[in-house]
Amino acid sequence: MIYPNGSAKIIDRSKNIFKLSQGEYIAPEKLENIFVLSPYIAQAFVYGDSLRSCAVAIVVVEPDKLKKWAEDNGKSNESQEKLLTDAGFKKLVFDDMSRLSVENKLSGLEKPKEIALTLTPFSVDNDILTPTFKLKRNIAREYFKPQINAMYDSLAKQGL
Repeated sequence: MIYPNGSAKIIDRSKNIFKLSQGEYIAPEKLENIFVLSPYIAQAFVYGDSLRSCAVAIVVVEPDKLKKWAEDNGKSNESQEKLLTDAGFKKLVFDDMSRLSVENKLSGLEKPKEIALTLTPFSVDNDILTPTFKLKRNIAREYFKPQINAMYDSLAKQGL
């Protein structure tokens, strides 16, 4: 970030920053660290692309919270995969992310416009994390490519 007086502030590693189509730079690691403060979120991967106007997120759900929500909503006999696609649970997680966005004064472009829920944790075993537990963004992008494309397709249908 460059201040009006010409001084610079380093926000994140340059390779971890992405640019959206309107020219706005986003530091996803900062956003991911905010979103994992949600009791519903174990891990998060925020993705954006210079050909798109908004960011999206892959969210690893806390299994205990999913189970409790299912019990509270009379859906305890449904599979976890079906619960992850439930609009009610997805809205609950998305609303909590929105709450954290407001509390942390994130700009509108820093807030993901769509999320995909998963129970598959990012790990060294599935090669999404380095041995020092840092996210391998290029590997995560390929691993979740179908979900990312589906989110952007959904946003396109909504005119976003």
